[in-house]
Amino acid sequence: MPNSPSVPPFQPAPQPVDELALAEIKSAILAKLTLAIGKDAAVATRHDWYRAAALALRDRIVHRWLATEKDNYDAARKRVYYLSLEFLIGRLFTDALNNMGLLPTFAAALGDLGVDLDELRTCEPDAALGNGGLGRLAACFMESMATLGIPAIGYGIRYHFGLFRQIIADGRQQEYPDDWLAFGNPWEFPRREIVHDVHFGGHVAIVHGDDGRERPLWHPAETVRAVAYDTPIVGWRGTHVNALRLWSARAPDPLRMDLFNTGDHLGAMSAQARAEAICKFLYPNDETEAGRELRLLQEYFFVSASLQDLIGRHCETNGALTELPSLAAVQLNDTHPSLAVAELMRLLVDIHGMEWAPAWDITTRTLSYTNHTLLPEALEAWPVELFARMLPRHLQIIYRINVTHLECAETLRPGDGAFRAAVSIIDETNGRSVRMGYLAFVGAHKINGVSAMHSELMKETVFRDLNAVYPDRITNETNGITFRRWLMLANPRLTALACSVCGNEMLDDPARLARLEHYAGDAAFQRQFRGIKLHNKIALAKLIQERLGIAANPDALFDVQIKRIHEYKRQLLNILGVIARYLEIRDDPRRDWVPRVVIFAGKAAASYTFAKLVIKLINDVARIVNNDCSIAGRLKVAFLPDYNVSLAEVIIPAADLSEQISTAGMEASGTGNMKLALNGALTIGTLDGANIEIRDHVGAENIAIFGMTADEVAARRARGLDAGDVIAASPRLDRVIAAIASGLFSPGEPERFAAIADALRHRDTYMVSADFDAYYEAQQGIDARWRAGTAWTRASILNVARMAWFSSDRTIRDYAEDIWNVPVAEPAHPPTRLQRHQS
Repeated sequence: MPNSPSVPPFQPAPQPVDELALAEIKSAILAKLTLAIGKDAAVATRHDWYRAAALALRDRIVHRWLATEKDNYDAARKRVYYLSLEFLIGRLFTDALNNMGLLPTFAAALGDLGVDLDELRTCEPDAALGNGGLGRLAACFMESMATLGIPAIGYGIRYHFGLFRQIIADGRQQEYPDDWLAFGNPWEFPRREIVHDVHFGGHVAIVHGDDGRERPLWHPAETVRAVAYDTPIVGWRGTHVNALRLWSARAPDPLRMDLFNTGDHLGAMSAQARAEAICKFLYPNDETEAGRELRLLQEYFFVSASLQDLIGRHCETNGALTELPSLAAVQLNDTHPSLAVAELMRLLVDIHGMEWAPAWDITTRTLSYTNHTLLPEALEAWPVELFARMLPRHLQIIYRINVTHLECAETLRPGDGAFRAAVSIIDETNGRSVRMGYLAFVGAHKINGVSAMHSELMKETVFRDLNAVYPDRITNETNGITFRRWLMLANPRLTALACSVCGNEMLDDPARLARLEHYAGDAAFQRQFRGIKLHNKIALAKLIQERLGIAANPDALFDVQIKRIHEYKRQLLNILGVIARYLEIRDDPRRDWVPRVVIFAGKAAASYTFAKLVIKLINDVARIVNNDCSIAGRLKVAFLPDYNVSLAEVIIPAADLSEQISTAGMEASGTGNMKLALNGALTIGTLDGANIEIRDHVGAENIAIFGMTADEVAARRARGLDAGDVIAASPRLDRVIAAIASGLFSPGEPERFAAIADALRHRDTYMVSADFDAYYEAQQGIDARWRAGTAWTRASILNVARMAWFSSDRTIRDYAEDIWNVPVAEPAHPPTRLQRHQS
């Protein structure tokens, strides 16, 4: 490239270690090993060393944490309360070390003690507190809020077993408990003195108060106690530490001695077992009545405990509840915490004696709601009968909210009964139910989407009518990711290379990554960049070999799709493309094929039969393809089981191609697309979610966009779901479907994938068949780019250079300004708001 700056030889960033600090850390680790673990160094296991090192680090975090809390209280700062059913925080050890600036010191200290830090970090299990993008986003946001000095508390549930541990047996997903707490959790602080009673069931009576006025009084049938467990979340440079407060459930009387003494030993513990069920698993199967009841109990349990907690904190430190909106911003992360609207009203009116109108004003000014999906089923609707049985007082409150809400709708469109029915919180069709997404919308002062396209589609689809009633509420806050986790920790070599040309200021200000553009065409820099990518691919190939016994060639194109298995995310489209490629390689093995390793990872919901069948198809295709000698290893397929944050940290830096191929109009944003692009993977994707904004930032020439637009998808759906026309026009697709239906990949059971073949032919809901030819053509374009070599590397570097806007620090600044009204701490060279928002 002309006038390219000279490139210094790549060297990893220096890791200076202060000898005094080194000695102090070694002493602290040994003290913890002896006094907290009760082990001598000579007999300590790796897990013992991990816990000792984690506790030594935790001591240093606590001092910053307490100082942060005191400063926040003394200054009476407004707090953000982030309510989320998921927090996918991953491993905290190296994350906290990095943010505290202690990574080189602890590595050296442990090395002097004969312990390898890289081996030690694998002793820490991933915290099983989430499922996918929703939970990982919450984790990134918590870290960014701490980095930006925003006083915040994350509220969630302390799940015993998380979602599930995924095992692939004979190609099929099997679910087992993820016992991540088996060896304890060194990061959490049990706050057994912080307990809130959460009530369920019973009935509501009308009583007369001291003033003679009637008021409702809830007589619950059951009480569960929420016990707090706090985990410190460290911001960058360790200057600010926030808390993640998770609730665990227990019965008020964990053992009924009267029953135990009569010999009913199991019955004596039944209340405790019922309470603990609330926290056993994330997203219990809601196909049964008991499952639906447990889901509702979970959601109310953590909402009630969290709101009681924050109101108690406010009253202790600030006094008047009329000031709550000025000192507390409550963000509902998706629809799961929607009960916060009714519960906050109950606490203000029933417990604190406020009149309805001021209580409603406080509620709406305090709450805001993030919507993460356009899928109607994800907006949640609970049967009225279930509400009446489990939360009778809340149903009354929701009815009253709905009356006032419908009066607003009537004012807007007088006499329009259909419009009132469309916007009502109570759905009267197919049995009466409470629309939880609508409740959140009506009870919040701001509702945000998570990408520009998603926010506009909310106005046009799921919230079209509500937007007409409250036209100023919907706003957009495009998602982001923390670069500390997804670049610095996941890809330290690329970070060091970037710092060598962008300066270490890049660690504080991601906008400095833009300087990489000057080196994108430089041959020497490209060699260094490719060398780092190859190093990461070798590491991933080793992991694939160890876990699956599949030999992956690091020189091949690593084609990655890692996300929750769902029909709209279209892993099926990906594997159809793999099948087409495999059949054509078999037809013409002498052709100059670009070698590929296609890598899948992700979990399907335990009750999602079709998604689990897609996993089976992927693994059956992998078995046939990987063992076919005639294709000479030009194509490999790998499904890595039990996808989590730690696995993502290995896959993402090694990826060459990022599959972001959801049905247009169905992916709210995505954050995997951002992580992969930040690490130099080129995106193949639809015009969906944040893909559009990624295209706008990295340049249309550095991303491969294909397929129908959201409008075209809607138009085709309106014409019907039969795909006979597109299959007739595509011999390649017809051949692929025939191969699946004939049993080519299931020779012992030809009908195994009949449901998939039938869906592709006659129920193409997610436009897999309709988009197939465009997808395959785009993949051929990817092959051509890969062959070009230096052009691919240039595009890869430009993806890294132009991703700064997708930092979660930018996202949190925008939430703080647009929704929460809280100040933030700025880096030395913060991007302006114009720079943050320009495309």
